[in-house]
Amino acid sequence: MSRPTIAVFGATGAQGGSLARAILDDPRRRFSLRAVTRRPGSEAARALLAAGAEIVVADLDDAASVARAMQGAHGVFCVTNFWEHLSPEKELEQADVMASAAAATDVRHAVWSTLEDTREFLPADGTRMPVLKGRYNVPHFDAKGEANRAFTERGVPTTLLYTSFYWDNLIHFGMQPTRGSNGRLGFLLPMDRARLPGICAADIGRCAFAIFARGEEMIGKSVGIAGEHLAGEEMAHELGLALGEPVDHVAMTPEAYRALGFPGADDLGNMFQFKRDFERSYCAARSVACARELHPALADFGSWLAQNKHRIPLQ
Repeated sequence: MSRPTIAVFGATGAQGGSLARAILDDPRRRFSLRAVTRRPGSEAARALLAAGAEIVVADLDDAASVARAMQGAHGVFCVTNFWEHLSPEKELEQADVMASAAAATDVRHAVWSTLEDTREFLPADGTRMPVLKGRYNVPHFDAKGEANRAFTERGVPTTLLYTSFYWDNLIHFGMQPTRGSNGRLGFLLPMDRARLPGICAADIGRCAFAIFARGEEMIGKSVGIAGEHLAGEEMAHELGLALGEPVDHVAMTPEAYRALGFPGADDLGNMFQFKRDFERSYCAARSVACARELHPALADFGSWLAQNKHRIPLQ
């Protein structure tokens, strides 16, 4: 008897890649993996093929290819990458393409990796933070949250998966501690004393796998996951223990962060302000207990650092 197939979009990226590995590593082999990628010749795609995945080529800007990739799949993992193009409108279009294809191909379970639409917390009117790209507070949040309706209004059997800050951003996204003029390392998190829910990127995939494994009971639910909630000073302390030298938490206002001027600085500055100002609601939506129930071996920040401190590119 053939196993149900999970089509994983972004299978060579952080979230999709971690789910792909979780499917392949499952000792019970409950699902077959269909790894969906634009680059079948990449090293990551070749590794998945060698490990037993089916490789399917699709592009989120090509609706026909997305529908083909979902054809016959029991479940689909849907994710978009705002930072590839910095366009919330493109992100909305890509989510709509996936939702439309899931409805048309009768997918039994979709997991949509999403975030809050911050405009449900504060209007995008410029009174508390700058309005970006015409109608957004935090474009890479708001577009994902707005796109939830693309799935729910089409009747796609969906679990909304709310993710957290990747601790892996300390390796890949330029958020690692940097050395100041005083010779000490500093870690910048412009959220004052507010706590930041974070998670190991690999654990997102393991939690998503558990959602698929639980099946129908998870359909229609919103699930928020985190490995730990930590303030900037707490993260700096943990970094210092792991790196073997003191790390200071560098204070900066969201306004100053927006003024740094790198691509996306305004979006991220607004994001940090949102997480700070709505700390209670944002943290409550990301339960460490829920994530640990889905994935009992869930990493906290200290255990992630123990495994990854050598990969953090210090300056």
